[in-house]
Amino acid sequence: MAQLLILAAAIARAPVNRAANRILGGLLVVLAGVLTPWMIGFAGFYDRWRWLTFAPFSIPLAVGPLVWLYVQALARGAPPARARRHLALPVAQFAYLSCCFLLPRPLKDQWADASAGFAAALGVASVVSLGAYGAASLLALKRFRRRLADQRSDDSRYALDWLGRAIAASLILLPIWTVYVVWDAVAPLGYVNLMGLYLTIAVFALYIGVEGWRHAGLAFPTLSEIRPQPAPARDWRRQGEIWAARVRAEGWATDPQLSLAVLAAVWGPIPAICPGR
Repeated sequence: MAQLLILAAAIARAPVNRAANRILGGLLVVLAGVLTPWMIGFAGFYDRWRWLTFAPFSIPLAVGPLVWLYVQALARGAPPARARRHLALPVAQFAYLSCCFLLPRPLKDQWADASAGFAAALGVASVVSLGAYGAASLLALKRFRRRLADQRSDDSRYALDWLGRAIAASLILLPIWTVYVVWDAVAPLGYVNLMGLYLTIAVFALYIGVEGWRHAGLAFPTLSEIRPQPAPARDWRRQGEIWAARVRAEGWATDPQLSLAVLAAVWGPIPAICPGR
């Protein structure tokens, strides 16, 4: 967690890609918060200081939107319009936990026992959110890479392969995460049995933090700078296929004396084809 917070501070101060790097810094802080309840619970904090119940450390509903916003900010140079609406559910989750945290101690303990099902529903919603935003992020990365490859020979520098691998790995782990969440709601697993899940989240977070820091100073080209190429006036690939087919059909290809000059003499006027045919 200390490494995540240090990386978040370093990335947020990067002089280029300011918007994207600040979003990534926020994502690392959120991931550190997701780890906090398990870590301090394992250390016995909740047993010694019961008033920490419902402390709004963990906001997993923010992870998916922040990953997507980071990809969008890198590709566009700025977050998309109305980006804040994607953070509405995380803000609502934070507000709910804050209100519960401020309840009087007896009422807080009663609500903690009564709201176990609701907590499980929030956990499942977090997994669904990460899956949906993860899939949208991969699609955005695919479009960005395709545009890069059309315009730049150094597109591999900006292809964000590391981020694509991290998102793909998280999507593979989503079913396992879901099982952990549901199982823990039905029969609490305890901090020891949840260790595998949270260590996996920690590895995912640290990988994103280190790679994000490594690429924080790289000035990414934006989609506005890599406009798609206009369609050619003639489909030259199709035109070449037509010419090659006639050369074979007329038997000219078997003539060992064939040259461009001879071919032009026997061909006659060359018909054009319409674009896109």
